[in-house]
Amino acid sequence: MEQAASTLWRPGAGLKEHSRLNGFMATAAEHGGPRPGSGYLDLHQWSIENPATFWEAVADHFKLDLSGAERTISDHGMPGTRWFEGATVSYPAQIFRDRPADQAALLFKTEDRPPATVTWGELEARTAKVREFLAEQGVGRGDTVAGYLHNGPEAVIAFLATASLGAIWSSCSPDFGPAAAIDRLGQIGPKVLFAVDGYQYGGRTFSRTETVELLAEAMPSLVRTVLVRPPQIPDGSPPPAVGPVAWEEIQARPESKLEFERVPFDHPLWVLYSSGTTGLPKGLVHSHGGILLEHLKWVGLQCDLGPEDRLLWMTTTGWTMWNFLVGGLLVGAGIVLYDGSLGYPDLNALWDLAAESGATCMGAGAGFYTTCRRAGIEPKELDLSRLRAVGSTGSPLQPEDFDWIYEQLGDVWLFSTSGGTDVCTAFVGGSILMPVIRGEIQAPALGVDVQAWDEEGRRLPAGEVGELVVTQPMPSMPVRLWGDDGSRYRDSYFDRYPGVWRHGDWIEMRESGGAVIHGRSDSTINRGGVRIGTAEIYRAVLDVDEVADAVVVDLPRPGRESEVLLFVQPAPGAAIDEESQRRIAGGIRSGCSPRHVPDRILEVPAVPRTISGKVVETPLRKILQGEPVEAVVSADSLSDPGSIDWFVAFEQSGGAG
Repeated sequence: MEQAASTLWRPGAGLKEHSRLNGFMATAAEHGGPRPGSGYLDLHQWSIENPATFWEAVADHFKLDLSGAERTISDHGMPGTRWFEGATVSYPAQIFRDRPADQAALLFKTEDRPPATVTWGELEARTAKVREFLAEQGVGRGDTVAGYLHNGPEAVIAFLATASLGAIWSSCSPDFGPAAAIDRLGQIGPKVLFAVDGYQYGGRTFSRTETVELLAEAMPSLVRTVLVRPPQIPDGSPPPAVGPVAWEEIQARPESKLEFERVPFDHPLWVLYSSGTTGLPKGLVHSHGGILLEHLKWVGLQCDLGPEDRLLWMTTTGWTMWNFLVGGLLVGAGIVLYDGSLGYPDLNALWDLAAESGATCMGAGAGFYTTCRRAGIEPKELDLSRLRAVGSTGSPLQPEDFDWIYEQLGDVWLFSTSGGTDVCTAFVGGSILMPVIRGEIQAPALGVDVQAWDEEGRRLPAGEVGELVVTQPMPSMPVRLWGDDGSRYRDSYFDRYPGVWRHGDWIEMRESGGAVIHGRSDSTINRGGVRIGTAEIYRAVLDVDEVADAVVVDLPRPGRESEVLLFVQPAPGAAIDEESQRRIAGGIRSGCSPRHVPDRILEVPAVPRTISGKVVETPLRKILQGEPVEAVVSADSLSDPGSIDWFVAFEQSGGAG
């Protein structure tokens, strides 16, 4: 009865029967798996008990040609698993296969312009021209190409053209400052840089001409820079040096045929980066084949998307969700690209775009829904009749936001997800065959043997919180880290449990088959031997009206118990006075435990977050322990570089004691 009371949505019999996930079961059955109509958890269990057969079924279902493969998995050990050796693939070839030329592939919207459409035919033609240009610059298999670009068609086209040559793509968004961009893109020594000379955010225009010049100077490997001027940016300064060429000049070329270089399954497709809050960001190298298999599964099965769908996900080119969004093209779905602020001109912007674009699936970071709920936004007033699925990621979705989404949108499928840039997918997420239970992620992803372990490496039963581990290899695990001899890769993921991926999150598996993420395992609060995740504290704190944001830090104290400091950013027009502090402490006392009430609650002007929206807990702890700020955090990786200044001054004044 308790589960029934917390169940917010159930898939109807017709929805289950006609879902793509149920359709996949017909393919799975041909490979010895569960038959159509079976339960999702049965399918998941089969997928992890028979990993080679499962991934073969995924390839067959989506008609991915892996002919020539000697075997599916050559080595089950991690790291170093080898997949489909002998097979050759092409990510963009899969995208452009059998697409209707006149159907919309991309919709692009900026803050002050209506959506523009790029058809499949136009996308193919424009990609072919960029491919030809890159080939003329000497770009070929194994070379690198970088993008310092807004979330627009140019980024998608440049990436697809790069991949069609067997070259390696990497990008970050123009809100990254010079140092953060160089830390990322400079690592890979790109031959060609695609860059914008400005971008718009929150109704303001920001020039990036000087930054692009700095990037070009810092990358001696560059042969050419391509300048992209977004339509909303007025003509500015002259383009940067290093053989500049305008994007329009490339697109003015005569038509040419788009061709595809087939590459080995494990050939690098792109390089993504860890958040870069400490040291040089890890360059995560993902393969053509691994991403193809994983994203076909994730987009086509876990998200239930196909050619008649339109996918809108709020992201920038510097977040792994951009790569997921582009992955929507793999199943023929149209994707919606938005370049701008979620809050401009107000918090209705993304909801308006969902209605205007006819999105069938939309997603954003979990904090977006919290902000909308607390601001009183009412998307139910819009025509969202085509919207059937809502996704959330980036941080745990609060139970209250589950309630709000169903109050506003009614009969939609809400899927919360948790994964990482490291694997460019989710470990746990959505299943259209499962109910939505308040506060829970629905299920483990197919082919992912995710478990909760204790410190000794023992699997924990449902209801207990432990380290999130993955005990079997996944195709989209990095083939390597850029510039690494293998030691940093092993230290990052396999140091605690040799041969088992430890992700660094606290996870609780539920009897329902679902899961709850309790925050980062390196950012827990330990009081009297009782540990809780910071996500639980944030849930209690953010429920107080006066609070806009918060970060909690557990500071070690030699010879005595650590001190817990809670830093709170007040909501506009509010202050963190004694009364609000009392209610914050009371919420933590009742929602978490009395022993986890902070020793001090301090008001701060802003909470430092990365550009992708993650709170920088560990770097803040190191700064408050006296470590030099430049050694633990790159200010350019923060959404507000100045937000770190208060904490530096606080430590220097002795406030961290």
